[in-house]
Amino acid sequence: MISIIIPFYNEKENLPLLVKKLIKEGKRLTEPYEVIFIDDGSLDNFQFSIFPKRIPSKFFGVNNFQKNIKLIKHRKRFGKGKALLTGFKESKGDTIVFMDADLQNDPHEVSKFIQTIEKGFDFVNGWRIDRKDPLSKKIPSYIFNTVLLKFFFKSKFHDINCGYKAMRREVLDQIPLYGDNYRFLPIMAEQEGFKTTELEVKHYPRMFGSSKYGLFRLLSGLFDTITTYFVYKFSDKPLHFFGPIGASLFFGGFFITINLTIGRIFYGMQLYRRPLLLFGTLLIIVGIQFVMTGFIAELFVYLRKKNHESNPRTHNR
Repeated sequence: MISIIIPFYNEKENLPLLVKKLIKEGKRLTEPYEVIFIDDGSLDNFQFSIFPKRIPSKFFGVNNFQKNIKLIKHRKRFGKGKALLTGFKESKGDTIVFMDADLQNDPHEVSKFIQTIEKGFDFVNGWRIDRKDPLSKKIPSYIFNTVLLKFFFKSKFHDINCGYKAMRREVLDQIPLYGDNYRFLPIMAEQEGFKTTELEVKHYPRMFGSSKYGLFRLLSGLFDTITTYFVYKFSDKPLHFFGPIGASLFFGGFFITINLTIGRIFYGMQLYRRPLLLFGTLLIIVGIQFVMTGFIAELFVYLRKKNHESNPRTHNR
């Protein structure tokens, strides 16, 4: 089965057109499929029933499609990451497709993603080669894709922000969705050993509604990039991150205090006139704290792995 997961927020003009296009694409799919819409707390009062049994057939036009659709509503806006997680938990498909509801993605390309998955790939990321967005979205995305990702991850992907993605279910079984880490799914899938690729997709200008992202996304993307880099680079060996930093601070403070101690003993230096002593002491304390944080993190990693090995059911989950 194929599960198409579509989160949306205030897209009342786009949804009817999107559903019509999905109906046409559904006829081309040879596998059974389901479409899961997640209303992430929309405020536009769109008269689109949340409960599958109450969806009016006249809205969809095709009764068979009505059986394949499911809608879930969040009580308030939690963000795209939470909406995707909700959709994944409700899905039954062996292949998962993520798609945006703004009609900038072409629903008729779902079959292209499925065909690429069937060629042996585990994860397929969309690549908008001719992007139809304003500069306020293109510039942050360009910086994010070409600067941050290349620097931190040596990423091979050209458009990691594209919301059009397809993957085997085991990818999301192994990689937990939380916060905004859905942006980094291609990189995380590759680092977990899954076979990944990217697929050129069409991109259209937004006809209705407004974008939910702006320049602020660049700042949040920076923090998310650093977090993801830390998690996947040092999650199994946190002391390798905290240790060098702590050791550098400690020895910097140590040499400062040794210098001042020699000056006091052999040259009669008055230390109360040297604020450097307080700075050196601070470096020693902070350095020790960093190292101890690394030790505690290593202990957590050890206990987590020990618990998983002793409880195979939890590990498999």
